[in-house]
Amino acid sequence: MKIVFGCLVVLFFLSCNTTEKAEKKEIIVDGAKTYDVYQPSEMSTLMKGMYAYNMQLKADIEAGKELTGEFPEAFLNIHSAVLSSAKFRTDNFKHYSAKFIEAQQEIFSQDTLTTAQDRYNNAINMCLSCHKTECTGPIPKIKKLLIK
Repeated sequence: MKIVFGCLVVLFFLSCNTTEKAEKKEIIVDGAKTYDVYQPSEMSTLMKGMYAYNMQLKADIEAGKELTGEFPEAFLNIHSAVLSSAKFRTDNFKHYSAKFIEAQQEIFSQDTLTTAQDRYNNAINMCLSCHKTECTGPIPKIKKLLIK
């Protein structure tokens, strides 16, 4: 009986020490509801745009279309876009972002013997190289951009 009582006491204390549920992010002001909504950083938005752009490039290259477009100048914002609050530009980031821009510009170069597929994969591999050192979360998604 003492063992059962002891177990109940332990369970009671454990249940009291559990973390509280997260507070609602809802704030009521003047009778109107306001929600605390996630706002992506400029860098996150830029990278999502780069992903979409490169996904289209991949489709064009796989379809055998000739690349007639130009390097998107918005990609240069990689050097100045505001990062997430917990992130900052490291030397690795600066190095790989510069190499990525060079590789991305090279995709549109007509003065090369390298195939469009190889030039494209070089640019995507620069993304992977950086993300292996800085922000590993998107690596599986980035790998989907590679042309096999």
